[in-house]
Amino acid sequence: MPLIENGHIHFGENKVQEAVEKWTKIKNQFKGLKIHMVGRLQTNKVKNAVSLFDYIHSLDSIKLAEKISIEQIKLNKNLKLFIQVNLGDEQQKSGINKRDLNKFYKKCTEELKLDIIGLMCIPPKDQEVQSYFRELADLNKSLGLKDLSMGMSSDYLEAIDFGATFIRVGSKIFGDRTK
Repeated sequence: MPLIENGHIHFGENKVQEAVEKWTKIKNQFKGLKIHMVGRLQTNKVKNAVSLFDYIHSLDSIKLAEKISIEQIKLNKNLKLFIQVNLGDEQQKSGINKRDLNKFYKKCTEELKLDIIGLMCIPPKDQEVQSYFRELADLNKSLGLKDLSMGMSSDYLEAIDFGATFIRVGSKIFGDRTK
């Protein structure tokens, strides 16, 4: 709890079940905490995710958007959401294709009334990240969004140079994840 006691309030988690076990009690004790879902969110975990998290950085499908919308209404809660964009068009990664981004954004904001605050990307491994960060920043600006979720422990400085407002530096702070 030293980070919380020293005023840090934003924490990210990759897995819903681990987050529920770890943060439910702590979040009740420290009311100002903001918990971020930064990993992929499966639709069968949406109910628990909406009840615990304040931010979801990995909105990547209409089905997920619809489930989040339904759960938010049930819980009278309004999460802050980032649309994950698959800029590298990588099969193994989730995310909205940039060609579909405008249509997806409109459906989320106009029909589902979701609070989309920005875009998120994870650039392809072993490639220069600058062009991906620049492209995401341009897409974000074209939608009139102010927040950007990009950059991890290995490339967060470059992400900040391109306007990242949220970075994911868990392993830089806590060390590599153990199984």
